[in-house]
Amino acid sequence: MNKKKLIRIVCLISIICIGISSNIVFASEKLPFDIQSKSALLLDFDSGEIIYEKNSDEKLPIASITKIMTILLALESIEEGLISENDDIYVSSYAQSMGGSTAFLEEGEIFPVSTILKAIIVASANDASVAIAEKISGSHEGFVHKMNQRAKELGMENTHFVNCTGLPDENHYSTARDVAIMSRELLKQPLFFKWSTIWLDEMRDGRTMLKNTNNLVRFYEGCDGIKTGYTKEAMHCISATAKRNNLRLIAIILASPTSKLRFEEASKLLDYGFANYDSVKLFTKGQIIDEAGEIRVTGGKTDTLKAVASDDFSVLLKKDSSKDFEFILDIPEVVRAPVEKGEEIGTLKIVRQGNTIGEIGVEAEKDIGVANLFDIFNKILNGWLKKS
Repeated sequence: MNKKKLIRIVCLISIICIGISSNIVFASEKLPFDIQSKSALLLDFDSGEIIYEKNSDEKLPIASITKIMTILLALESIEEGLISENDDIYVSSYAQSMGGSTAFLEEGEIFPVSTILKAIIVASANDASVAIAEKISGSHEGFVHKMNQRAKELGMENTHFVNCTGLPDENHYSTARDVAIMSRELLKQPLFFKWSTIWLDEMRDGRTMLKNTNNLVRFYEGCDGIKTGYTKEAMHCISATAKRNNLRLIAIILASPTSKLRFEEASKLLDYGFANYDSVKLFTKGQIIDEAGEIRVTGGKTDTLKAVASDDFSVLLKKDSSKDFEFILDIPEVVRAPVEKGEEIGTLKIVRQGNTIGEIGVEAEKDIGVANLFDIFNKILNGWLKKS
C-alpha cells in the first residue's frame, strides 16, 4: 500500500434532527432530583458516554450483579463454539449446595445449557451459576479465574471476583463504573435477550416456576434487562437497561436501602436520560464513506476502490439544539494491489469544536487481486475503444 501521500478531507456535517444538540455529555451532569443510594451511574450504550455518576469508583459488594460476568462468559463460550445451548450440564453436589436464590437444582440432574442460562438470567439462580461455571471451566475456581481475567481485559480496574454468584466475601467487590462496563459488553450479545425479557417461565415441565427478579422488565417501557442483586452486605442493587427509539441507556444503582428505592431510582435515571438526550449514529459498520470518493488502485484487476467505515460510531446528543461536526479523513492517494476486503487503508476522525471525539478505521470495500496479462490487455483494449 502506498502511504507516501495522504489525502486530508474536511467535511462539515449538520445533524438535521429537530430537538438534538451536539453537546457531548460527561459525568458532571446535575440531576433535578436526589439519588439516595450510595452509588449510581447512567450510561449511553452506543457511545459509552456517562450522563451521570455518583461515587462510581467506590468499591462495593455487588451481590448477584456479579452474574453479569457469569452470563457474559457463558454467552461468549457459546459464540466461540466451546459449548452450545443444547449441551448437557450435570449438576454437582457443590452446585446444589449453593444458598440464596436458587432453582432448587439437585445433584445428578441434567439440564441443557439453555435452561441453566434461563435460570440464571431470569431467577438469578446461584446453583445454576455454579453449574454452568463448572461446565465451562471444569471447576468453579477455574471459572472465577476467567472472570477476573475478562474483567482485566475490559478495563474493570476496581473489581475482584471470588465467586460466580455474588455471595458475600470481603474480597469480592466492584464499582458502578465497572458494572457499567461489563453490562455494556453483555448487551453486545444478542442471545442474552432470548431470556432477559422473560417475566414468568418454568423448569422441569412446569414443576419449578421462574420469576424475573427485575420488576422493570414488566413495568418500565423498553426495559429488557439486565440484573438485580441483594445481600445484607451489598443491600439492593440493579443494573437496568432500556431502549426507546434509537437510544439505549444503562442505569446502575448500588447499595440502595430498599428494593423499591433501587427500582424507583433506576427508573428516574432512565426517565431523565430519555427525556433529555438522544443518540445519533454518524456511521454504520460497512457504510460507504462518500467523502473518500474513488480511491485509485495500481496493479489491480480494477483501478478504483471505495472506502467503508470499519465500525459503528454514535454520538450522545442533548436535545433542543444542533451543531456541526468536522470529519477528517486520512487515506492514501493510491493503494497497491492486492487489497483484501476489510483491510484498513486509513482513518476517519470525528471532531467537535476543535476536539477529536472519536476515530474509526477506514477499510477497503472489496477484494482486488493483482492484475494478470489478460487483465492488462483488457484495460488497454477498453481504453482504446473509449477513445475511438
